[in-house]
Amino acid sequence: MHTTICDRLGIELPIFAFSHCRDVVAAVSQAGGFGVLGALGFTADELEVELEWIDSHVGDCPYGVDVVMPSLQEANDHGDPREFEEQLAEMIPAEHRKFVARLLDEHNVPELPEGKVVRELIGWVDSTAKSHVDTALTHPKVRLIANALGTPPADVIAQVKASGRLVAALCGSAKHALSHKAAGVDLIIAQGHEGGAHTGEIGSVVLWPEVIKAVSPIPVLGAGGIGTGGQIAAALAMGAAGVWTGSLWLLVEEADLQPAQQESYLRAGTGDTVRSRSFTGKPNRMLRNAWTDAWEAEDSPTPLGMPLQYMVTSEAVSRTAHYANRSQDVAFNAGGQVVGMVNEVRSTRDVIYTLVEEYFEAVERLQNLAP
Repeated sequence: MHTTICDRLGIELPIFAFSHCRDVVAAVSQAGGFGVLGALGFTADELEVELEWIDSHVGDCPYGVDVVMPSLQEANDHGDPREFEEQLAEMIPAEHRKFVARLLDEHNVPELPEGKVVRELIGWVDSTAKSHVDTALTHPKVRLIANALGTPPADVIAQVKASGRLVAALCGSAKHALSHKAAGVDLIIAQGHEGGAHTGEIGSVVLWPEVIKAVSPIPVLGAGGIGTGGQIAAALAMGAAGVWTGSLWLLVEEADLQPAQQESYLRAGTGDTVRSRSFTGKPNRMLRNAWTDAWEAEDSPTPLGMPLQYMVTSEAVSRTAHYANRSQDVAFNAGGQVVGMVNEVRSTRDVIYTLVEEYFEAVERLQNLAP
């Protein structure tokens, strides 16, 4: 399973694992893969705490950090952050906030405890993401910076490359991939329609070879719907340098999900997800529930663009996360179709070993087909 990207990053297996949980990131890297911490939702100071923890638990293994720098937004990010947030807040129609408040009330989601602050804008604009990059680059074990939405700004690409790290970016089409290539990105992650969170219209089996051909010789990771070693073998057979996984790590022992949220994923089938703009303003695959259904109803307001829509829904995210055991019918549970293939909670190391075993079984099946 060793590919060129393994040599460039100093890893054993080209299995990249995205997670917002530091424990999962460290466990994947220690098991031979490459853990990637999602920085969205952290302040720069909070991210520093997370990275220090990973540094102390990952040994000599490398890992990465994923940031969010949307290429298109409702407004440009400039000036004082507080003033910018106030300007954006003025752009939000009152009907959107009333719709969310009514929906939470109808489903009996309690108010947040006194003193708990809702951060509406953090993580969805360039200023926050660039502070994430600055913080990440002070940690030598961070060997890759990935941008989840669009091509990273030229100054960020130059900054990361100058530090000796790799720059990666996700894409949902060959057109997007070519933009990444033109900008000088080192690694492109082709995320198929099946994938969790922000994803495009094209299925993985079509997207991967199209992107691989379009951006050659830049290495490409296959992403979207990967949950078995056989799928990894398929991605490598198509020419991918590795795979980018995410939903698979929601149901491991190290994940920091609350029991009610974990149970929602365990109950889900492969057909129980939906792409919805209702939380972030961009198509985001998540578990279908009363929240997504409400935003698809005829009397619902049209979701706003990013970052305005998340400013509308951030309180809902905070409240449903705080009261997870009472709010799963309106909770934001991002995940790909592959969640329907995961029906038990196992250790991260066990999942990695199973993927490797299944990979070799798939390769052996192919070899047996040869005359």
